[in-house]
Amino acid sequence: MSTPMTTRLHSPMNTIQWLVRRELWEHKGALIWAPLLVAAILVLLFGGGGLYASLTTGNFQFQVGEHQVVAIHGIPPALRAQLASVAASSYLALSAPLFLVLPVVAFFYCLAALHDDRRDRSILFWKSLPLSDRDTVLSKVVVALLVAPLVVIGVGIVASLVLLVLGLTAAAANNINLFVPVLSDYRLYLSPLYLLAFLPLYILWALPTVGWLLLVSSWARSKVFLWAVGLPLVALAVLSWFDFVVGRVSGISLHAKWFGEEVVARFLGGLMPGIWFGELETETMRQMQGGLDAGMLLRLSYSTLASPAVWVAAIAGCAMIAGAMRLRRWRDEG
Repeated sequence: MSTPMTTRLHSPMNTIQWLVRRELWEHKGALIWAPLLVAAILVLLFGGGGLYASLTTGNFQFQVGEHQVVAIHGIPPALRAQLASVAASSYLALSAPLFLVLPVVAFFYCLAALHDDRRDRSILFWKSLPLSDRDTVLSKVVVALLVAPLVVIGVGIVASLVLLVLGLTAAAANNINLFVPVLSDYRLYLSPLYLLAFLPLYILWALPTVGWLLLVSSWARSKVFLWAVGLPLVALAVLSWFDFVVGRVSGISLHAKWFGEEVVARFLGGLMPGIWFGELETETMRQMQGGLDAGMLLRLSYSTLASPAVWVAAIAGCAMIAGAMRLRRWRDEG
């Protein structure tokens, strides 16, 4: 006779959904409350502080170009249009600190994902349920690669809009009405869609890191962080020493620089949003004047997928995730 829980878990999709809800419930502080807290701090410090300063001092300050800061009561129409264009196209950059929270949260979540339930032996309870190791690991992959970024993106969009409204209000209080030109700019509404369009790219670049961290989490008995971070760094140090000492004499190189850039950096830094920007041409990035050209940035970002190294690293990440599934079947000691 099947129980209600067993009935709900018959479908693989229902199983994954149930497991993802479990992860959100168990890690609500890191996955949900941490981004919300950072967003609240951003709004209070930058939004509230800027609005208070403009209302009390009677000056509205902003940056034009790279260095000049202007404090004025009125602006000419051309400068007003430029300022509105920058605000409408680049307002999501106001929530940039939120996207520094994402790699930290996802990194430590993956490290603890498969290790903690072995340490506290709660794995015995979960293995008593009709849940496969594959579904359990996949649910953690979904949380790290999809749910956590979507939460940060959603919170970031809302926080950016609130900061934009506060900034426009501060400008209006100083006789600089930017509401109409900003609200009539189509980039204001397309920017969130552009941001969401980066998500598949982020998933591909983050796969090696998530795979490596889950593999270590499923294998290490203790000191998970030291194993995950220390092992690649020690390997890099050994290769660098070999290239520096032995390579100079024998002419043989183990390509430590390549190992550091393509293996260590990808295994440890793949969760950082925008890591692929390092692959883009600096001169091309400098061409975006008068606000962020999200369309151009998106096209340039997806052009990095033409590199075979991206796909090789993604396949390696999938292989390590498969390895984590197999290790979880027997690595159940406390």
